[in-house]
Amino acid sequence: MKGGQKVVIEKHRHEGIFIAKGKEDALVTVNMTPGESVYGEKRIAVEGDGGEKIEYRVWNPFRSKIAAAVVGGIENIWIKPGSKVLYLGAASGTTVSHVSDIVGPTGAVYAVEFSARSGRDLINCAKKRTNIIPIVEDARHPHKYRMLVPMVDVLFADVAQPDQARIFALNASYFLKNGGKFVISIKANCVDSTVPAEVVFQKEVAYLQGEKFKPSEQITLEPYERDHAVVVGTYRASKNDGK
Repeated sequence: MKGGQKVVIEKHRHEGIFIAKGKEDALVTVNMTPGESVYGEKRIAVEGDGGEKIEYRVWNPFRSKIAAAVVGGIENIWIKPGSKVLYLGAASGTTVSHVSDIVGPTGAVYAVEFSARSGRDLINCAKKRTNIIPIVEDARHPHKYRMLVPMVDVLFADVAQPDQARIFALNASYFLKNGGKFVISIKANCVDSTVPAEVVFQKEVAYLQGEKFKPSEQITLEPYERDHAVVVGTYRASKNDGK
């Protein structure tokens, strides 16, 4: 993706996400910290309308469930400029950094990661990106970080635990506003490897429905991830808030 001249940037239909059209199309976000990569990703500098340079970072769907869902054609991810997002399973901050780009300086990403090692990388990432609030805690115990996280617009999770739906619902009850949006990545063989993936997805969605989540869409992440699905919808939806 070298050579900014040959690359044309187009807006994606998801606000805050762009497509770099060159020899190969790539999903990109505007780099909040120009001149720096977070995890060795490619960067593309393009001249803006006023002659200023804008730097974009390539967002690889093989390394990010959200990017895979976007490329897979998901209708809505609800993460947009100004959003407050609680992100469970932040790992080293690869996807979190792109969410940080999308929500921008008026938004915030509350990034929860239990592993101390990944947490160190996450904290380093947050030093440069002031809209990331790193929380090195177990997402099973949201009361431990309740003083750090306000009510949020969007809850995202990629925690790959057998009881992930329960963890998700517990965090939603603490932090997700009524009518707020949720995005959950379900890895079938982490929940139950003895039954087909579709059965796992059905059971997890049924559990979420019982916890006041109203799913509006579900897509699988092939070819980027095997036996993964992303489910999106609304939490504690009011009668007229079906969407």
